[in-house]
Amino acid sequence: MEKKARALIVWGTTSGAGKSWLATALCRWAARRGVDVAPFKAQNMSNNARVVPALDGGWGEIGAAQYFQALASGLAPTVEHNPVLLKPERDTASQVLLHGRVEPGLSRAGWRERSELLAAAARDSLERLQRRHELLIIEGAGSPAEINLAPHDYVNLQTARWAEARALLVTDIDRGGAFAHLFGTWALLPEDLKPQLAGFVLNRFRGDASLLAPAPQQLEQRTGVPTLAVVPMWRDHGLPEEDGMLCEAPIGRGAARRRIAIVAYPHISNLDEFQPLSRIDGLRLTWARDAAALEGVDCIILPGSKQVSGDLAWLRERGLDTAITRHAAAGGPVLGVCGGLQMLGQTLADPEGHDGDVGFSAPGLGLLPLATGFVADKHVQPARVRFGAADGAWHALADVEAAGYEIHCGRTVALSDAARPVLHDPAGLPIGWQRGNVLGVYAHGLFESPNVLRALYGDTVPTLQSVFEGLADHVEAAFTPGTLERLLLD
Repeated sequence: MEKKARALIVWGTTSGAGKSWLATALCRWAARRGVDVAPFKAQNMSNNARVVPALDGGWGEIGAAQYFQALASGLAPTVEHNPVLLKPERDTASQVLLHGRVEPGLSRAGWRERSELLAAAARDSLERLQRRHELLIIEGAGSPAEINLAPHDYVNLQTARWAEARALLVTDIDRGGAFAHLFGTWALLPEDLKPQLAGFVLNRFRGDASLLAPAPQQLEQRTGVPTLAVVPMWRDHGLPEEDGMLCEAPIGRGAARRRIAIVAYPHISNLDEFQPLSRIDGLRLTWARDAAALEGVDCIILPGSKQVSGDLAWLRERGLDTAITRHAAAGGPVLGVCGGLQMLGQTLADPEGHDGDVGFSAPGLGLLPLATGFVADKHVQPARVRFGAADGAWHALADVEAAGYEIHCGRTVALSDAARPVLHDPAGLPIGWQRGNVLGVYAHGLFESPNVLRALYGDTVPTLQSVFEGLADHVEAAFTPGTLERLLLD
């Protein structure tokens, strides 16, 4: 008989309930018991991606959550762990990546039109992983109770059937309405999948869990499904939040000695790469959506963007362009990453519409003498880099090595020697330029490098491995004794 891995799928009552976090913890819990475990998510929708090996030996993209889940499992992440990735570009359009590569035809197709093809590709990856591993920890998407989508829901419903997976249903009790969410989701599940639901998980609980009684018992009486864990609130766990880092209030540790503003435009991408900054003692992060949020900050960061043209227009509508220029003119450090780098330049041109509208052409912020043109071929590769002779506000980065990655369809060239190349890719091509206190780089992930954090701030953050261990410990303590063994090992 062909080998088929055991499987557990983590469903959520809503987006943001804690599926990714819990799946990562379970991957590490199983791995440290010697189980050959792998993560899987049939389809992810996120503009936070990581570069991994593709099936043909090149490079592709997967959602950041599955990247970290694979690392927690002790595996090298691949496109099999997240075969379908949707990267939102507008409210009604997403770029479709299949096994890590952009598929323009599928990106233009309607959701129902492409669903069957995407489902087949996802199932192929699932079955290959089932043959290679002992256990799969599968993450669902959104909620499995979206009855309008159920006929085409291969991410939650079909994957659970294909994998014959046990299921956990997690809810965020901090938001309120947790028991109603759990009961309503259970009630709307297809009847054939209800027997696979092994238990409920109450996530982000504050206070004395004994005060929850008799609600868990009453819920079990109505559904036949026990509440297996009450997971205490833990915000500072250190795992990059896939989509949850944006918040209204500043975040950071200790007394604020330096303030960093990250511009939060509508199509922000790879925002999770800045998570380590929130753990540096004395730094305070602010997500800037208007010019007032930039007043008095020490440094401004323009992050990645999935639609540079739209986000640049948004900057100007809100007066952020003037505030950024004023900060730079006063000697304040400015950093642009990928799309942010492109915005810092003199000109942007998109004659064929690869970033946004066909024929787009506009001036950038003019803080770096660079010109960017958008092309069809997306540049995707890991980037082990070393800074050159950075100086001024960025002098601490001189000769610093770091591991990053590139994901962009823009091609950028310097218009004058005033844009000094200070960062090169492994092939020797410039991917970072500095003029005075303004620095632009194509390499994502630099703040995830201990070398960069130590150089800029004299501090580092816990390693990912220690973060994974902490997650596993936290979740193990929340489940009733012996429950995880029955769920994952029997």
